[in-house]
Amino acid sequence: MLLNVSSLKNRPGGTLPFEVSLDLHTFAFGGCCPVTEPVRAVGEVRNTADVMIVSGKVTTTLHGVCDRCARDVVRPVEYPLHAILTEEFTGVDGEEDPWLFLLEDDCADMDDIVTTTFVLSMESKLLCSEDCKGLCPRCGKNLNDGPCDCQPEVDPRLAVLKQLLEK
Repeated sequence: MLLNVSSLKNRPGGTLPFEVSLDLHTFAFGGCCPVTEPVRAVGEVRNTADVMIVSGKVTTTLHGVCDRCARDVVRPVEYPLHAILTEEFTGVDGEEDPWLFLLEDDCADMDDIVTTTFVLSMESKLLCSEDCKGLCPRCGKNLNDGPCDCQPEVDPRLAVLKQLLEK
């Protein structure tokens, strides 16, 4: 969606609200496509001292499999949306700022801004909870359901000491 911001150019302090909905169901993340519901963004563009600033939030619900315990995950997420609109890139030392977006014919590409915000804000792992304990590496039991019956392995360097305790 292109958002025309020409009405803000000569209005310092002026705002323009927006609401965008994107379909990112083909977005692959960690071997699955966790975005089965639309990604929504709401916010506003504000002219602050002739700088166009985009602010708002991006929300959706992720559906996938926990990277630690393999349980199904259904988790709503909300990420802050902050970007700056410019008519020309003026990067330092040839580096581009990922939060700087180019205006074309006084229009901002909101799909690009929302997609960039969503991708850069996602966590590197999809977890069922922050304190997920995962699976036992030996028996495969989900440690969130309680401890397994596996005996702890003895460090081979200390095996001789264990033999002394058995005597």
